[in-house]
Amino acid sequence: MSRVLIIGAGGVGRVVAHKCAEDDHTFAHITLASRTRARCEEIRDSVRRRTGREIEIAQVDADDARQTAALLREAKPDVVIHVALPYQDLSIMEACLEVGVPYVDTANYEPPDEAKFEYKWQWAYHDRFRDAGLMALLGSGFDPGVTNVFCAYAKKHLFDHIRTVDILDCNAGDHGRPFATNFNPEINIREITQPGRYWDRGEWKTTAPLAESMEFDFPEVGTQRAYLMYHEELESLSQNLPGLERIRFWMTFSEQYLTHLRVLENVGMTRIDPVRFEGRDIVPIQFLKALLPDPGSLAEDYRGKTSIGCLIEGEKAGESRRVFLYNVTDHAETYREVGAQAVSYTTGVPAATGAKMIASGAWKGAGVFNIEELDPDPFLEALGPAGLPWHIEER
Repeated sequence: MSRVLIIGAGGVGRVVAHKCAEDDHTFAHITLASRTRARCEEIRDSVRRRTGREIEIAQVDADDARQTAALLREAKPDVVIHVALPYQDLSIMEACLEVGVPYVDTANYEPPDEAKFEYKWQWAYHDRFRDAGLMALLGSGFDPGVTNVFCAYAKKHLFDHIRTVDILDCNAGDHGRPFATNFNPEINIREITQPGRYWDRGEWKTTAPLAESMEFDFPEVGTQRAYLMYHEELESLSQNLPGLERIRFWMTFSEQYLTHLRVLENVGMTRIDPVRFEGRDIVPIQFLKALLPDPGSLAEDYRGKTSIGCLIEGEKAGESRRVFLYNVTDHAETYREVGAQAVSYTTGVPAATGAKMIASGAWKGAGVFNIEELDPDPFLEALGPAGLPWHIEER
């Protein structure tokens, strides 16, 4: 039985808190912390209503490593689950090293002043975590996260050699708003407006943002148009799947969403550099974030499903093979269960599951690990019962 500290009280933090509370065999004590105490209070009350369990709450500025370390000393967690902003990865890792606590996150560090999606800053912590005898688990969401584990499972059980991987992420849900993002608007828009990038025969190739697309038949959703993007799991998977020839990432968007995004980009509202306005500096994308709906507010009206998986091609026993490993999640069902929409749910359940792997001793190691470097079997065995059943489809 372990103690867990969850940092972040947005939509994903809500799911993680509920899932840790449901798993009373693993997590005996739960603390939820955020910069905004009122968010923690609302989630605490929801957890109490839905599970009957009590959780502790705390206020913390996770940008401040010293303040975060002080909270760790007070809460005494056996593992920290970071589901706040990617800008805070390094400060929370520093606090974990100072106090001696394993670390779990769902997204790679991003510098606030430059849209860079790289693991280099976090990989640089490997020796320090190794020397401290601690595990830092990177990318324990869905993509990155479950999709990485699908690749590791395919490598272990389904293929002798993997040639290509296409990660395909479809949200076919409808929240009824003209334009909104499913998670933090600033992070979401920074990600989408970057050039596309993929690994092909030993080198990175770049495309204009959302310039390439294809139609794909997603289970339980049907044929949707998906657009090529860069996503951080490509960086680690291109290194951790020996002999891989190509790996790409695709995501679906509605035409209405893309039209709004193009207009916002054309008028400069997606800029991340400061502009002078009435005697003060403002960052346009941060102002836009203040105008857009809070992603958590979308959950009640969301209808439809997400369908996310990995299309993997290669050879098994001398024969060509092509399979799709995937999960389908219903927005309305996740709202009924935990009060969150499916995009938050598919990120939060794997975060809690990754922490469970560390707390239970199923995953052991010292250093910084991307999730595909660990045994996929116990993780996938726990994932379905936690709320994300997964499937293998021959294609």
